Amino acid sequence: MTQPTAEHVGLLLRDARSEKGWTQGQLASELGTSQSAIARMEQGKQNLSLRMIERLETIFGRTIVKVGRSQMTHLRVEGGRTLSGSVDVNSSKNAGVALLCASLINRGTTTLRKLARIEEVNRIVEVLTSIGVECTWLNGNDLRIRRPETLDLASMDVEAARRTRSVIMLLGPLLDEAASYRLPYAGGCDLGTRTVEPHMQALRQFGLSVEAKSGFYSVQAPPADGDNRTFVLTERGDTVTENAIMAAAHRSGTTVIRNASPNYMVQDLCFYLQGLGVVIDGVGTTTLRITGRPSIDVDIEYFPSEDPIEAMSLITAGIVTNSEVTVCRVPIEFMEIELATLEQMGQQLDISGEYFARNGRTRLVDVTTRPSRLHAPEDKIHPMPFPGLNIDNLPFFAVIAGNAEGQTMIHDWVYENRAIYLTELNKLGAQVQLLDPHRIYVNGPTKWRGAEVGCPPALRPAACLLLAMLAARGTSELRNIYVIERGYEDLAERLNTIGARIEYFQD
Repeated sequence: MTQPTAEHVGLLLRDARSEKGWTQGQLASELGTSQSAIARMEQGKQNLSLRMIERLETIFGRTIVKVGRSQMTHLRVEGGRTLSGSVDVNSSKNAGVALLCASLINRGTTTLRKLARIEEVNRIVEVLTSIGVECTWLNGNDLRIRRPETLDLASMDVEAARRTRSVIMLLGPLLDEAASYRLPYAGGCDLGTRTVEPHMQALRQFGLSVEAKSGFYSVQAPPADGDNRTFVLTERGDTVTENAIMAAAHRSGTTVIRNASPNYMVQDLCFYLQGLGVVIDGVGTTTLRITGRPSIDVDIEYFPSEDPIEAMSLITAGIVTNSEVTVCRVPIEFMEIELATLEQMGQQLDISGEYFARNGRTRLVDVTTRPSRLHAPEDKIHPMPFPGLNIDNLPFFAVIAGNAEGQTMIHDWVYENRAIYLTELNKLGAQVQLLDPHRIYVNGPTKWRGAEVGCPPALRPAACLLLAMLAARGTSELRNIYVIERGYEDLAERLNTIGARIEYFQD
């Protein structure tokens, strides 16, 4: 967006706000940003992403500006700046998509508050809308969901479904929706062979039959029964556990799931289902006991909790720029290993007292990064299922290790390809050595330098490149940022509120 266009958009934005009778502070509250950011927008001094324009248009119910949304969007980063101030963590991406899928179980109205407006959410909303679900954004981030009596599964938006891996999570809530139907193959990040077989193994326990052929899963619904069932998940996966929970939630009888994931998004899903009247014992443990309700018709309002992966992203921004930054609303239960590992590397952190998230269950803290001298840890850094170091937080340690003295081994044993993408940090001056598809050495400290880099097709490594660019002297360009917008809402804008200088542009 050129400067004259930004000024023109700023005038349109100011007029729309005035017509609504809002102050800049009120609009800032709706967008989850600062009043000074709104002032910059209205003065044409802040570039607006397509996502931000769409959110503004939703809030005001009118077109702000016509743009070519088919063009690729890029980021230009002026690095080497010290950051300061505070920034809030948004609600969880992974919880949000699970809750969207779970809303199909409810014949009443589900209102999800403070839902992350990200591309992954948009794709699931498009899929739900295509099968007849009424999805209405009430303002910037609240979504009201009402499903029809019968879903039109034959009209499912195949293109939207193929652009998200989360579509596989429709199998649980749609368990016996129709005698037979087809579901497109899941898409999403390119992280190697992430088999769907664990999902199938879990859902077969309910009698579901799934056959993969010609780009679709061909699904045969199980007969109705009121059986009790107990089974063990062979893989303690988050989405596998969620699929099994959603299947159990609307089946008669009691289901016991062993080796279940107790991770953050699974807990959020359980809290929502408990609000629908589903009895779930063992939330936060690896054994869940679920007594389902075959007919659920409840009007419910639910707030997804904050995202520990986004929290780690923002904390990393403070660390790699050697800045004092306060990251507010950090879900501490799901960050304790990460923070302890950082402290072992010499990172100074101030952690506030605990308070509750809006869901009344998740414990939050504020974390402040202090300028520190880092050293490589004595042992390798590797993920483990919760309560271990989160698999999706592991890549950020590659950027952090780049600032540390010494050699750090990072072992990403889950995905075949993700460690390979972290070698893209070398284009910004890092010294990342690929040992095999799962292990890298990071040698530090790094003299980060600006460069033009294309986004890899994996969300967290792409975010790592953006964070490294904040530390890199000079100007960097990150090309085709769609993969980042899949998992982050207005990340660049929010980094700008704490002193970054990032602008969007299109070719």
